[in-house]
Amino acid sequence: MKKTAVLINTSRGPIIDEKALIKALEEKWIFGAGLDVYENEPKINPKLFKLKNVIIQPHSASATYKTRSNMSIIVAKNMIQGLSGKIPENCINKEIYKL
Repeated sequence: MKKTAVLINTSRGPIIDEKALIKALEEKWIFGAGLDVYENEPKINPKLFKLKNVIIQPHSASATYKTRSNMSIIVAKNMIQGLSGKIPENCINKEIYKL
């Protein structure tokens, strides 16, 4: 990568070797990094917090406020359905239910 490159990872943490990334950032091999996922989630390598050329996002950059709000509504509806003895609308393993 060029020295002006900024590495961004919003996919899966283990895709990036954080030890190598930290070395690249400390030695200025690349300009910076933006991370939304981490190699050993939920643990985050403490060295990442000390680097001034890293932006650390708490795995919430994957959705907008509206999306998160809608996700909460879906969860609540599914819980109500399940507690009412119904199969939750978004259940992916409906075969486990014996109503």
